[in-house]
Amino acid sequence: MILRQEQEKDHSQVFKVVEDAFKYAEHSDHQEQFLVEKLRNSDAFIPELSIVAEINNEIVGHILFTKLSVKNNSDSFSSLALAPVSVKPEYQGQGIGGQLINYGHKIAKDLGYESVILIGHEHYYPRFGYQKTSNFGISFPFELPEENGMALELVTDGLKNVNGVVKYPKEFGID
Repeated sequence: MILRQEQEKDHSQVFKVVEDAFKYAEHSDHQEQFLVEKLRNSDAFIPELSIVAEINNEIVGHILFTKLSVKNNSDSFSSLALAPVSVKPEYQGQGIGGQLINYGHKIAKDLGYESVILIGHEHYYPRFGYQKTSNFGISFPFELPEENGMALELVTDGLKNVNGVVKYPKEFGID
């Protein structure tokens, strides 16, 4: 398996991978493939952090990290959103998503990012070091079960003194 930066020629394959990955997902609006397209054309997009997993010249997985911020009354802090991570259904359960996550963390850290924030499954993401955002004094601008909002420090103290409300890029459709 090859992990690499997504290229323009990959866009249609990535669209299908994301669509298929979330087709039967319980907690999904089934619009993730359109979100990826919107984010790709936004100021939040970081080309190096749109990553594909490829097996025998077929894209079987994709992960996207985009810019977001955490804001309080006096400060704004930069972070990344991990959304979405997608693996073709027939390749799920083989560790591809985990490899995409770990590889994405390495690239993000190499690019100078200090943290990642996500909404996800409380039993999956902690294995990668994610903790509840409430542990850091970070909240979301909408109701969310506490265990599903998570953050990761890519570097030691990457979220030290960071607190406030997550501010998503407008493409997420969250105010």
